[in-house]
Amino acid sequence: MFESTGLAFLVTGAVLVLLFLRSFVRIVPQNEAYVVERLGKYDRTLLAGFHVTIPVIERVAYKHSLKEFAVDVASQQAITRDNVPLGIDGVLYIRIMDPRAASYGVDNLRFAITQLAQTSMRAEIGKLTLDDTFESRENINARVTQAIDEASEVWGTKVLRYEVKDISPPATILEEMEKQMGAERERRVAVTTSEGYRQAQINQAEGDRQAQILRAEGIAESMTIEATARAEAIRTISAAINAEGGSAAVAQQLAEQYVGAFDKLAREGTVALLPADGGDIAGMVAKAFTAYDSLKSQVDQTRDPSGVNS
Repeated sequence: MFESTGLAFLVTGAVLVLLFLRSFVRIVPQNEAYVVERLGKYDRTLLAGFHVTIPVIERVAYKHSLKEFAVDVASQQAITRDNVPLGIDGVLYIRIMDPRAASYGVDNLRFAITQLAQTSMRAEIGKLTLDDTFESRENINARVTQAIDEASEVWGTKVLRYEVKDISPPATILEEMEKQMGAERERRVAVTTSEGYRQAQINQAEGDRQAQILRAEGIAESMTIEATARAEAIRTISAAINAEGGSAAVAQQLAEQYVGAFDKLAREGTVALLPADGGDIAGMVAKAFTAYDSLKSQVDQTRDPSGVNS
């Protein structure tokens, strides 16, 4: 019985010692800070590690996390510069840099930060139009972050960033925006269609122009080739006429053409106008040859007006 009583006293003594040690031994976790008051007045800030406090005289008044944490900013109504009411909510990311200021600078840090964020957001939205609000989210976030950070510096906090989560315009504005987007899509379709038609017309006109150019070039080339061939034929005939026996060959050619012409009239026509001496082939050939000699003499005189070569 005495042994049981001794054991109970030993256990009770150990518990009392542990409680006593706990009352003045403080182990602060990583990324946390404890604010210690001595006789109700700020004394020091305990960072991560092992610390000893004086029971009864000192106490840990505030505990703060030094990690970055998010504060949800509830949805609020803000009016743009063009008098459009918007519902806006966001999230704020902050970190406590001075535990003492965060403890004694403001009564409720999260509530104060939230109200400051809402006030700053309303002020920034009031400077912008509805279109600017949707197009300038990054600028809004940056300006709100700067405004809150400057105002909350005395509270020992650092505002890292502010993000707008949602912007909710009224239903009527949404309907107008949908109509505007529909009209914009129709305009783009019309522009694309007209551009396609315009390009098709340009391509067709360009094709027609190229075809005309190619046809003209073909005709010109054909005429050049034909003229060259005629000139070569004339030079060949001229050389043949001036050669020995050329006059006789010309007379024979004229006679053959004369006979051929009468033969064609006889075969194809029912009525023909013939000269009075149509039966005199030799006389007709002589007349044609005489006309040829006369024309040749005129050409020679044109080439040599002095008559030296005539």
